[in-house]
Amino acid sequence: MAKKPRIKVREQAPEERIKNFNEVPFGYNEAEAVEEALRCLQCKNPVCIKGCPVNINIKEFIRQIGAKDFKGAIKTIKNDNSLPAVCGRVCPQEEQCELQCVMLKTGQVINIGGLERFAADWEAQNTVFEAEPVKPVLAGDGSRIKVAIAGSGPAGLTAAGELAKMGYLPVVFEALHVTGGVLVYGIPEFRLPKKIVEREVEYLKSIGAEVKTDILVGKSYTVEDLFEMGYKAIFIGVGAGTPTFLGIPGENLIGVYSANEFLTRINLLKAYKFPEYDTPVNTGRRVAVIGAGNVAMDAARIARRMKGVDEVTIVYRRSEAEMPARKEEIHRAHEEGIIFSLLTAPVEILGDENGRVKGMKCIKMELGEPDESGRRCPVAVEGSEFVIEADTVIPALGTKANKLMTEDVKGLKLSGRGYIEINPATGETSIPGVYAGGDIATGSATVIAAMGAGKIAAKAIDKYIKGSLNLEF
Repeated sequence: MAKKPRIKVREQAPEERIKNFNEVPFGYNEAEAVEEALRCLQCKNPVCIKGCPVNINIKEFIRQIGAKDFKGAIKTIKNDNSLPAVCGRVCPQEEQCELQCVMLKTGQVINIGGLERFAADWEAQNTVFEAEPVKPVLAGDGSRIKVAIAGSGPAGLTAAGELAKMGYLPVVFEALHVTGGVLVYGIPEFRLPKKIVEREVEYLKSIGAEVKTDILVGKSYTVEDLFEMGYKAIFIGVGAGTPTFLGIPGENLIGVYSANEFLTRINLLKAYKFPEYDTPVNTGRRVAVIGAGNVAMDAARIARRMKGVDEVTIVYRRSEAEMPARKEEIHRAHEEGIIFSLLTAPVEILGDENGRVKGMKCIKMELGEPDESGRRCPVAVEGSEFVIEADTVIPALGTKANKLMTEDVKGLKLSGRGYIEINPATGETSIPGVYAGGDIATGSATVIAAMGAGKIAAKAIDKYIKGSLNLEF
């Protein structure tokens, strides 16, 4: 049984998918999901659960899928994860739960993410999930105790879901006009359709969460305002959205987009549907993306689909072995005809007489000794400069803390890089009753890591409120 091959997920052919923004993998049908689930050995000690930041009972939901109890499977998942359709699509299971699977030795680990996605999609098509009724946590006047959530990304939504299941009234404040944070502005439609995020948010509302858009906590309302408005605790999950640049000449030329701006224009403002949506992005024929993380892959794969683009190049100063992006995203980028200019570092972005990008001067690199990350440090090869022709350049070099939320909060302790300092075991900040988690506390990380932080903070908030108000546990 252990040697039975993993059931492959069907997906759009590369030559077709580069012409559209539809989801690339089709997902399992019922027969495929059951067959994949039955490969699971149902270990007595399911170590895969230890690899899940939100501790889903993986063994049980897979057993239920194998028994065709799909409704039971989604119920099991939602006991611990309020965003299963999202996680089944974008979480790096190969680095977490699947990495712990005992079948790793055979090279045929269970497709845990694919099965999670199947359960969530089955529910959307067949039934409406009915959450268990919860006993509300009430204040002295009989109203449900409110908790403010700043940010509606994965950390904030998870915290809201957990608090709602505990009986609180979580109110999510989102600065943008739509809910979802990085899930809607940062991840392409072909990896995470926006209707999936909308569906997950509607589920959270159905179990008791509220969402308020166009409100920037820290500016529209301060932390002090929220406490005065009756919120008994606050969770900050605003992400880290300030872009990073190389600091090389030419980064102010027309045609240079930070990855954040490019992704937001395409995903949130739907520039890929121009002229149906009046948010054009003038990419020209040749696009160069600097970096090799998941955001770089997203930017490159989006650019490949834009009308008029003939050539997309990823420029990375190390080799493919050191790329931090998910292996499946790198593989798909190769399939879609994206060029990889490896062991290459930009030194200047070149412009024409009108101030528009016309190319990028680069230098070849070679790998030296390992740096603090454990990856071999790139060293420039003297005299190896060359030019990559480009009409658009997109630096995808990671992000920094966004100061809009944090800079005016009195007593909030920040790290030297501007991230909120927290107790990682609880999410507590330096201000009593204020908690934080996700990228604003850790720097850029994964969706599921942010969700794990939201779940940890929700438990700590519950304990804090009940303790401070002398409520019964």
